Amino acid sequence: MQKPSRRTLLRAPFAAAGAGLLAACSDSGSEPSSGPQHTAGTAAFVPQGPRGFVNPSDPEVLATERKRGSGPVRMVRFTAARSLLDLGGRSVHSWAYNESVPGPLVRVTAGDVLSLTLSNQLPEKTTLHAHGVRLRCDMDGVPDLTQSPIAPGTDFIYRFVASHPGTYLLHSHVGMQPDRALYAPFVVDDPKEPLSYDQEWIVVLDDWVDDIDGSNPEQVLDQLKPGGSMDMDMGMGMGPGRSSPSAHGSAHPSAHPSAHASPSPAPSKSRSRKPMGPDRVLRNSHSSMLHGEGGNVAYPHYLANGRLRTDPSVFRCRPGDRIRIRIINAGSETAFRVALGGHALTVTHTDGYPVQHKRTDALLVGMAERYDVLVTAKDGVFPLVALAEGKKGKAVAILRTDKGRNLPAPDVRPAELDREIVPARRLVPAESVAMDDRHPDRDLRIRITGTMQKYDWGFDHKLYDVRERHAVRAGERVRLTLVNATDMWHPMHLHGHTFAVGGISSAGARKDTTIVLPHRKLVLDFDADNPGLWMLHCHNQYHSESGMMTVLGYKK
Repeated sequence: MQKPSRRTLLRAPFAAAGAGLLAACSDSGSEPSSGPQHTAGTAAFVPQGPRGFVNPSDPEVLATERKRGSGPVRMVRFTAARSLLDLGGRSVHSWAYNESVPGPLVRVTAGDVLSLTLSNQLPEKTTLHAHGVRLRCDMDGVPDLTQSPIAPGTDFIYRFVASHPGTYLLHSHVGMQPDRALYAPFVVDDPKEPLSYDQEWIVVLDDWVDDIDGSNPEQVLDQLKPGGSMDMDMGMGMGPGRSSPSAHGSAHPSAHPSAHASPSPAPSKSRSRKPMGPDRVLRNSHSSMLHGEGGNVAYPHYLANGRLRTDPSVFRCRPGDRIRIRIINAGSETAFRVALGGHALTVTHTDGYPVQHKRTDALLVGMAERYDVLVTAKDGVFPLVALAEGKKGKAVAILRTDKGRNLPAPDVRPAELDREIVPARRLVPAESVAMDDRHPDRDLRIRITGTMQKYDWGFDHKLYDVRERHAVRAGERVRLTLVNATDMWHPMHLHGHTFAVGGISSAGARKDTTIVLPHRKLVLDFDADNPGLWMLHCHNQYHSESGMMTVLGYKK
């Protein structure tokens, strides 16, 4: 079977039938290296914090980047702006990249230099984070930690070597912006791709609340906090003068905890004169797979490739075609249980790194996790269903090999959803990426803390402080033990590194985001090989924005 050429991949369907992949990259010439890049006219950013740590643009960071080499430069331009989006029969006002949901696919080859200019036409500051990419620290997109946020009406160039192939995600890292449409798929191709397949299907999943009956993410966060609608059931009411942000993505200051380098997250400052939007707090959700509540936000819609299940995107292929499906969860508060009706899935990668191939009927995909799977297409029409785990609702996309018009019903539920589901902890890394069984040089133990009642999510009973550092040193093997002392599950993400999920040895699958179940602990091993200041946080956007973030810093 022929391996697909790069040209074939760039012409493969992505969102709707007949639509090409949105390849937003091109050669710009033969610039010799990625080099330091910052907003024009400004010096290297130095965050608040103790001395003695490697800052984002220090020589150690630049030296590590030079070791990654430099290939062709791929130029991309994103404009973040207010946009009118079509979700498949329903139009909403939101914030988006290049007026699309998801944003345009960015595709490069391992070793290329990505030069992405982000033009901020939003009414507030923003940044862009290349989720899962082991890049240079000053291109990581964390406001007030690795860069100053990008002011409205200005541009910033993100420029780095994309050294490792895989499936990644680009998204804003400011406040509740990721719960709008500020996200896009990012694929780094392997020039020596070992997999053989005929076509590729990228499936981006999302939970959606913005501009539905007046709701927006900031308002939902307010409802979850003490004094919001969570407390209304307890007789506490909304409190005097408490109201919600306006709808349609109107201007409001960022509530990102690092926006003012404060010791703890600032409460949302945006208020309108009267509350808007219905109560979006989800009560009494339950998931046996997640060992408790599925989540706390009752999303009105779930999307697959930016479309509602009533008007799904369609991927067309031939019977017998071998399809590589790249599954990306871009949601902010929802884990998805994913299956393709009538087909088994062969898992080949998780979070961009290959695993020993494993057959399964379905997958549980936490926020910001990615899975690559292979399927051999049967003849007919088949729904790919992403069930909102522990919640009501689902996202649907369609794989079809015929030319008919009939589609499965929007409420379709493939039997595969209730069959075998392989968790990440049971995946074994491919030999090419397996970490050696080295004794750790440093042990870090961090407790995940907080309650729904207080909505005080944090680490070790502390809310995020941009000045805090958990110290590591370059060259160390670090063992990070996460102890979940809460009643909730948390998808934990470490910037700038990949870790082995395990602990008894370093034989676990390589990942950058992983689910920690309530009242359980998870042991992660990683090599401290990327100097700088790196965020560790929960990728439940409502938890991280409430304080569940901290910083790992390299000592000089």
